[in-house]
Amino acid sequence: MNQAEHVFAVILAGGGGTRLWPKSRNKTPKQFLKLTSKDTMVQVAGLRVTKVVPWNQVIVVTNQMYVKEIQDQLPQVPAENIIAEPEKKDTAMAMLVGTLFAKSKDPEAIVINGASDHVIVDEKEFVHVMEAAIEIAADKKQIVTVGITPTRPDTGFGYIKIGEHMRNVDHSLSAFRVDSFTEKPNSATAQAFLSTGKYFWNANMYVWSADALIEAFEKYMPEMYALTKPLVTMQPAEFHSALADIYKQAQSISIDYAISEKADNLVLIPGDFGWNDVGDWKVVYDLGKKDLSGNVIVGDSDVSHTLAISSQNNLIHTGNRLVALYGVNDMIVVDTDEILLIVHKNNSQDVKKIVERLKEEGKKEYL
Repeated sequence: MNQAEHVFAVILAGGGGTRLWPKSRNKTPKQFLKLTSKDTMVQVAGLRVTKVVPWNQVIVVTNQMYVKEIQDQLPQVPAENIIAEPEKKDTAMAMLVGTLFAKSKDPEAIVINGASDHVIVDEKEFVHVMEAAIEIAADKKQIVTVGITPTRPDTGFGYIKIGEHMRNVDHSLSAFRVDSFTEKPNSATAQAFLSTGKYFWNANMYVWSADALIEAFEKYMPEMYALTKPLVTMQPAEFHSALADIYKQAQSISIDYAISEKADNLVLIPGDFGWNDVGDWKVVYDLGKKDLSGNVIVGDSDVSHTLAISSQNNLIHTGNRLVALYGVNDMIVVDTDEILLIVHKNNSQDVKKIVERLKEEGKKEYL
C-alpha cells in the first residue's frame, strides 16, 4: 500500500488559552491570534501539516462557536472536514472523532494529530519525524507519540519516559517503547529527569492508524467506543448531525488518561524540531524578536504604537493606541480596546488567576 495517500491530519482547535488573556478570550481564543508570525496560530498549523498531507485531507476539530472563524482563516479546508464539537469533552473525544471521520472517508486511514497553538521552528525536521511516525503506524499495531527532546527542566509540561529501544526508523531516528508518564513534575524532579536522557516532553502529538486507535478504545474505553462506533459508516452530513447526541453521553477525559497511560503498544519517536507550546505571555516573549533593549513588540497590525525609553526586556502587545514605557523592565504589557494587562514576566502563568476571579465575580464581558 502507498501509505502517503491514506494519511490525514487532525488539528485540534477548540482550546481557550486563559494564560494569554486579555487577547485570548472566549470570542477570540489564542489559536486565532497573531502571536508569533504574520499568520494566526491556526493558519501556521494548517500550513505546517500540508507539508505532509494535502488540504483535502486536513480535518479540524473545534468548538461549534468557532466554525465560521476556521472557515475564514483556513478556506482551503473543505467545509465538511470541520468538525464542530457541541461541547468540550477534552482530547480523547476530539481525537477519536477526528480519527473516525478520517476512517469514514478512507478505511485505511492513518492520522497525524496536532494542536493549533504550537510553534515549530524546524519544519523540515518536523516533516521528517512525521514521515517516520507514519511508517511505524502503518503496520496498524503501534500507536506512536512524538516526544519532544527537552531543552530545560520545565515544570509546566508532562514527561514521557522511554523504555527499550524498539527499532531504527532511519539513520537518525529511533523508536522506543514507552515506559511511563509523569504529569508536571516539580523543579528538582524535572532536573533529575533531564540528567537520565530517558525523558521527553509530552506534546500530545500522536500518529496512529484509525484501526489501532479504535482497537485501543474498544479495549480501554469500551463505553466511548460503543457510543462512537456508528460514526464510521456515516456520510459527512449524517456524521455531523449525530455528534450532539453522542457528546451529551460522552465522558470528558484526556487522551493520556483514556488510552496512552494504559496502552501496551505505545512507542515514542524523539522530536527535536524546536517545539514550543505557546501557553503564556512569557513564551511569546521568549519566541519573539528582541530589539536592542531586549523588548519584544507585537500587535495585530504591522504598525507599532510603542515608545519605550530606559525600559528593557519587556513584552509589549499593542492595540490601536500608543503604549509608552519609561523606566520599566521585565514586564508584560498587553493593551486591547477594553482591557489593559500589566504583569511581571515571572508571573505570566498566573494570568489565569485573573480570569478565574472574573468568572467568580460574574464579569463575563471581560472573558
